[in-house]
Amino acid sequence: MRFKNQHKGSQMPEVNLVPMMDVIMTILTFFIIVSMTLTNFQSVDATLPSSEKGANKEAPADPLVIGVTRTGQVEINQGTVTETQMAEQVVSYFQKNPKGTIVLKADKSLSYEQVVKTLGVLRDVGGDRVSLAIE
Repeated sequence: MRFKNQHKGSQMPEVNLVPMMDVIMTILTFFIIVSMTLTNFQSVDATLPSSEKGANKEAPADPLVIGVTRTGQVEINQGTVTETQMAEQVVSYFQKNPKGTIVLKADKSLSYEQVVKTLGVLRDVGGDRVSLAIE
């Protein structure tokens, strides 16, 4: 008895993916819903600050501007002072304005050593918040 070749006239079998994708989407939906219900949402019990309208804030103090001229003279408020007078004025400025700053304006032709010397005097009297001004 001879077997006939059955593959000659038959078509290739097709795999239908639509039912398989339906099952996968159903399982995915199930896991998403379960994960959302099992998640513990933690909250912090905090009392937030409220803002008041018209609250006065401290205005920042004007900086003390100290200028050093080309010849090495120290100027404060357009007046020439000595190093000891400068130190006294810086101390009194910081007593009035504890959060105040100092701006040091040195002439660009002034030697670097003179600027460092002035910064040292300011540091010695408590002037640790010094800004160097440039033009």
